[in-house]
Amino acid sequence: MAKSHPGTLHEYAPRLTAFEFTSQTTNDKPNALLFVGGLTDGLLTVPYVEKLAQALEPTSWTIYNVLLTSSYHGWGVGSLDQDITEIAQCVDFVRGRLPTNSKIVLMGHSTGSQDVLHYLYKENPLPASGGDERRERPALDGAIMQAPMSDREMLIASTKESHETRAALSQLVHFARTRSTTEIMPLNLTAAVGMPADTPINAYRFWSLASPESPEKPAEDDLFSSDLTDQRLKETFGVVGERGLLRGRLMALYSGKDEYGVSGLDMEGMLRRWKEATAGKWDEGSGIIPGATHNVQDEGQEWLAERVTGYLGRV
Repeated sequence: MAKSHPGTLHEYAPRLTAFEFTSQTTNDKPNALLFVGGLTDGLLTVPYVEKLAQALEPTSWTIYNVLLTSSYHGWGVGSLDQDITEIAQCVDFVRGRLPTNSKIVLMGHSTGSQDVLHYLYKENPLPASGGDERRERPALDGAIMQAPMSDREMLIASTKESHETRAALSQLVHFARTRSTTEIMPLNLTAAVGMPADTPINAYRFWSLASPESPEKPAEDDLFSSDLTDQRLKETFGVVGERGLLRGRLMALYSGKDEYGVSGLDMEGMLRRWKEATAGKWDEGSGIIPGATHNVQDEGQEWLAERVTGYLGRV
């Protein structure tokens, strides 16, 4: 149903915006929750964001729906490095609007969860690219990953039943291995393996998402696969504490009936492994949203809102 949403659209960097949900009761709130969606997401595409905004009305928190260069169709030629560089710009912008001692929490949905973990564990600043110096990322007071699923495992599962889709995946892997990282993959092949038919995807991003050398050599986007070794988790989750970019603790929320989860995925087991790897930086509010689909279409929204509100209260 079409509707209007009161709020303020902020330009936090040239050509980059964030929509702040505001009302008469949310003006001048001291704390901010920055929300980043997943692949193909943009403004208001994740249904529970408005529910979160409503739940935060009586609190000291306001929520921003952050748009990145990779939003909507842009993900196919983007990268996690690009995402976290832009998120850092948004954090700096929002921090500049808030009073001293304000709190900022980053929440990611789906591939936005990869952004959250990437933000927390990668070098700070990132290595220089193309001769350009990278800016340091500011610290966060909290971080939430919602629906942190494996693109690689889903891609394998969706292609294993058909000779045609397996052949298309094999051709794509060969293309990505032998061509320039910026070259666009054949759209008929990416569509054949279930990727959006209207989205150009370059060789770099396909390789990062498909991660064909995993689990021995995971690509950048392969952070949540169930077959990753404990050593790999120590190199990602395990670095969060020592990197110093998270003042609080990391919370993860699986969707209980996530349609992108592979058969037999042990969500409880994955949460235990991440908790062990993250050590003292793990939030005990982490859990599984009962009955929820990947983006929590309806069932589970109340549970999610209560869990996030409780987490923000601890921050």
